[in-house]
Amino acid sequence: MGRSLIILGLLIAGLGLLMTLGLPIGRLPGDITIRRGNFTFYFPLVTSIVASIVLTLIMMFFSRR
Repeated sequence: MGRSLIILGLLIAGLGLLMTLGLPIGRLPGDITIRRGNFTFYFPLVTSIVASIVLTLIMMFFSRR
């Protein structure tokens, strides 16, 4: 459990570093944005798919002991 928390913390820190350097995480092509007047609807479709794939691969890697 402790090892998993350390790795999760490092992943979050790495993601924060990438965002600080200007990588547009969360605004990928294929995400749906609708703007009408003073209303904005944002649905991160591609971002959700990419995050799901990455998390699945990470979990598969750590579950194979």
